[in-house]
Amino acid sequence: MTDEEKYDDGLGGEGDELFEHFALTADKGQSLLRIDKLLTHRMEHVSRSRIQTAAESGNILVNGIAVKSNYKVKPGDRIQIVMPYPRREIEIIAEDIPLDIVYEDDDLIIVNKPAGLVVHPGHGNYSGTLVNALTWHLKDYELFQQGDMRAGLVHRIDKNTSGLLVIAKNETSHARLAKQFFDHTIERRYVALVWGNLPEDEGTITGNIGRSHHDRLKMAVFPDNPHGETEGKHAVTHYRVLKRYGYVTLVELRLETGRTHQIRVHMEHIGHPLFNDERYGGDRILKGTTFSKYKQFIDNNFALMPRHALHARSLGFVHPTSRTEMHFESPLPPDFLAVIEKWDSYVAPHTQNKTSAF
Repeated sequence: MTDEEKYDDGLGGEGDELFEHFALTADKGQSLLRIDKLLTHRMEHVSRSRIQTAAESGNILVNGIAVKSNYKVKPGDRIQIVMPYPRREIEIIAEDIPLDIVYEDDDLIIVNKPAGLVVHPGHGNYSGTLVNALTWHLKDYELFQQGDMRAGLVHRIDKNTSGLLVIAKNETSHARLAKQFFDHTIERRYVALVWGNLPEDEGTITGNIGRSHHDRLKMAVFPDNPHGETEGKHAVTHYRVLKRYGYVTLVELRLETGRTHQIRVHMEHIGHPLFNDERYGGDRILKGTTFSKYKQFIDNNFALMPRHALHARSLGFVHPTSRTEMHFESPLPPDFLAVIEKWDSYVAPHTQNKTSAF
């Protein structure tokens, strides 16, 4: 299992999950002491200002509840520092890999990631990733001089998903952006081509997502359990039809949460897997005719776009320093456009389609 398969939310959801980076339990004889002062004494190579930034962003928990930097530690308190990414596992090598930079300032950078580019290193992908490229491009920034495999990352998209990512360039920006993802205040919209004809023009998919019991490389939707603890994590996806082709549908999807493979598994769950999504069953003909010419048409589409048809089109958030609202759009990449054009040509002689700007 690759690192991306273990950790990647696929659809920008890293900020929805927190990982413990440091923990301690206050002694029984602990005197009342500000938590930022205590942690500065107990943690090596960490400044008090960095501790205060973590507290401001909700990353310091006491007995499971976020506290401010002036919290007075009591005997027996369980203290945790949590971050929206696992602890560092391997060192990063800076590589001069071209980046499609949509926007950049002193606090953050917006990148338009091509399909096929892995976001961060892991088993089988130790170089040639987005993080390797960022470590080179941002080598003058302290955050990218520590060899951290997730430096600056506040969310991710799958290797074969194209589109927009925001990366923080310093600790304060990272903490504040991560908090927005954790609070689900980030606006994320995707465009996907899915199998089948959706029954409604708009809808919402709600279903807890967790690791599949049958295939550890896949996620699955688990039903609510009224008699006990529900398996998986709460996930909500909103969809809107952009264009109907009869056998496939072009949709816009808005993430309310960001779980691993959320769009891919939610669409499979309602019977409309992504076009050419090999992991979730979309890489074969699921709707259409039995004619050999149609099979050839689908094979040609798969060859044009040899990956699942998903693009992170828009990203909106509040700037971590200026507090202004920011919004970015990414046009559909050439492979996606080529497939859409083929479907336009295929259905044009036969039917009138409901369309919407995309």
